Amino acid sequence: MTFEQDPPASTDPFSGQPHAIVERDGVRYTLLGTAHVSKASVDAVRAAIDSGGYDTIAVELDKQRLQALTDPDALARLDLVKVLREGKTALFAANLGLAAYQRRLAEQLGIEPGAELKAAAEEAEARGLTLELIDRDVGLTFKRALGRLGFWRKAKVAAGLFAGLFADEEVGEDEIEKLKQGDLMEASFSEFADETPELYDTIINERDRYMAAKLRAMPAGSRDVLAVVGAGHLPGLTKHLREDTAASAGVVAELETLPEKSSIPWFTIVLAAFVLGGFAWGFWRGGVDVGADLVLYWVLWTGGLGALGCALAGGHPLSIVAAFIASPVTPLHPALASGTISALVEAWVRKPTYADFMALRDDVQTMKGWWRNRVARVLLNFFLTSLGTAIGVWTGGARMLGKLFG
Repeated sequence: MTFEQDPPASTDPFSGQPHAIVERDGVRYTLLGTAHVSKASVDAVRAAIDSGGYDTIAVELDKQRLQALTDPDALARLDLVKVLREGKTALFAANLGLAAYQRRLAEQLGIEPGAELKAAAEEAEARGLTLELIDRDVGLTFKRALGRLGFWRKAKVAAGLFAGLFADEEVGEDEIEKLKQGDLMEASFSEFADETPELYDTIINERDRYMAAKLRAMPAGSRDVLAVVGAGHLPGLTKHLREDTAASAGVVAELETLPEKSSIPWFTIVLAAFVLGGFAWGFWRGGVDVGADLVLYWVLWTGGLGALGCALAGGHPLSIVAAFIASPVTPLHPALASGTISALVEAWVRKPTYADFMALRDDVQTMKGWWRNRVARVLLNFFLTSLGTAIGVWTGGARMLGKLFG
């Protein structure tokens, strides 16, 4: 295993881009560090592949991000109902936030973020070379990152990503410089990563280990690999590729595992015990009048605020009714969510069209667009109904306590 120094500038086939060469286990890995918002990086990738000698091209992408770069119509084929049923609504919204950030960069800099990765994939296909996607699935990265945060930090990150959907100001020079030297996901989370070591570790350090393991797990026929990665990953990736001794399959499996969650939904159990116990106590000690008042407080506050959230999202009358019915019940069941139920009804009654999906990335960048676009309105329905129900739980619970002990 050896590490070679950069060649003199006059013979540099990488157009001055940072790079490193690692030889390990009979495979020569050429790691090319790029800037995700640089036309020079696109030229450097093409020049490197033109120099020949590579049988495999590896890129810092997963299947989802490659599809987003190479197939603009992929979003229009999304099954929104499936997303809602599988509980992936928040992840879908986070991906929209990342896409909105990329769109702002593209408009400001005149180049699509990740264009050099797209060029590497296209060149590999055109030349009949093996293409390997070595980055971790973006959904797994989001989930692992958020899974390491406490409630308030998680809420702050979620709120920041959601707010980013509405932002239309230019990306600052500091962020652009970070992108030139670093990583797109790091820049997207830069506001939080600086003060949250767990987030930085998941988004950058873990992915360095992961990509190094994926490179070591290349098919047996790969002997000369060109890996195109963001410049910010180059030092860590080089280190792990040279020094890691753990089995690559074990490292990949470890870093694809989601943080363990408690199998017992304690909050739901405690809440259900309080609410149902409160009803029983009210009927027993105060009779039908007190018991009925407690039930009425709970239903009106949770159902009313859940329905109000749905109405504010521009929900269909049937969606509002569904929110009102579901909101008093779903907080007491760990597998149900009022926002999911009302959003499913909304998606069924007002089925999003092909045009809605195609216009989604543009529409979510304006306030009016969220209510005009049917896909965005379903997402808004989910979040505002859930928020209204949550407020109703605390408000209704407080009124119940006041009635029981007042």
